[in-house]
Amino acid sequence: MHVVIMGCGRLGSTLAHNLDGRGHSVAVIDQNSDAFRRLGSEFGGITVTGIGFDRDVLRAAGIERADAFAAVSSGDNSNIIAARVARETFGIENVVARIYDPRRAAIYQRVGIATVATVAWTTERVLRRILPSEAAVEWIDPSARVSLVERTIAGGWSGHPLSDLEEPGKVRVAAVGRLGVAQIPRPDLVVQDGDVLYLTVASDALDAVDGVLAAGPAKGGH
Repeated sequence: MHVVIMGCGRLGSTLAHNLDGRGHSVAVIDQNSDAFRRLGSEFGGITVTGIGFDRDVLRAAGIERADAFAAVSSGDNSNIIAARVARETFGIENVVARIYDPRRAAIYQRVGIATVATVAWTTERVLRRILPSEAAVEWIDPSARVSLVERTIAGGWSGHPLSDLEEPGKVRVAAVGRLGVAQIPRPDLVVQDGDVLYLTVASDALDAVDGVLAAGPAKGGH
């Protein structure tokens, strides 16, 4: 597999080392040749100095035979332009761009360019570390719109169907941890005391979900 990486900062150089160590062919592009010092002498790939969305530079990096392209420089505009050139000009299907502005990341996600919204993702992970008493978020998508959360369910839910916890477009039970063993829930599975739920939740519904879980099921229905 040949991978072209634009940007040889901390993220780009780490990606390059990781891929190189797994036996993949790697080319790294950066405007500043000094940046390649981060790769060290053990790096087995190639380096190309130039602008990452310049077609000739991309060709020199082997874009025409590449299986994937990652634009991870420090500039949102450069990353998205390079990602679009890789996809639209050279037909690379596996393309990802690092975007610092999560609002812009969401836009590019809609046109088929995978993005990592660095600020939104990092903020969530930092909050989890400095507020360990807060409910855990196991995963958050690059646009910060959907989360996978871990919740221990309140005893009042015991005996109720897991489906009572779900809301179309907002909440879905992805897995249940019971007695130390995780399982994909069946439609007829009911809640037991001590169950740990893994829920996929729309980010704007997180507070409401926590409220419902804590309050228990409504009397006489869902």
